[in-house]
Amino acid sequence: MATVRLRRNGPLILEGDDVRVVDWDGVEQRPTRVPVALCRCGASASKPFCDGSHRRIGFAPDPLEASKPLAR
Repeated sequence: MATVRLRRNGPLILEGDDVRVVDWDGVEQRPTRVPVALCRCGASASKPFCDGSHRRIGFAPDPLEASKPLAR
């Protein structure tokens, strides 16, 4: 089973035994680290993976985004 953790002002963290990242063309993107950190700020030079750029740019999610309930 995979778990997705949201880091406050940071990336999405994917944890699990069999995490695969596939881009819009169907090409598997190989993560270099486990757990896998996916960029949420849009500033990473290694998209879709996080490179820590969120710290440099002072990324903070939209306050409305954080208050929305999760869809079931």
